[in-house]
Amino acid sequence: MSVFRRGRAGPGRVTVREAAARTGRRGAAGGGGAVLLDVRERHERHAGHVPRAVHPPLSAPAAGTGLPPAARARPLVVIRRAGNRSRHAAEPLVVRGADAVDVIGGTEDRAGAGPPVVGRHGGSGTVT
Repeated sequence: MSVFRRGRAGPGRVTVREAAARTGRRGAAGGGGAVLLDVRERHERHAGHVPRAVHPPLSAPAAGTGLPPAARARPLVVIRRAGNRSRHAAEPLVVRGADAVDVIGGTEDRAGAGPPVVGRHGGSGTVT
């Protein structure tokens, strides 16, 4: 899978299962290697977040600021609570040449599908 996509109008969309495969979640079929970017606000992430996700603020992709080192030059799977604003966060990444997709249904669907979300102190979390 190429890190860059050329000639695409906007980010692709993937299901929770496809996102798990792209990011290499244990038990998911697929190659993995993509980074999960959780672009929710800090208080939302503290309530419940996906383990191993990278957390740039929602405004970072739109502002063109650099991604955290763990997300640079890698395929990106962008997620937010319900999947609407993640598409807006993924768009400028695609425009800048990144291989970025957003997750249909967001963290809510991911939590409903069974993969855990954890709270600020490591216990079970909730999606806000």
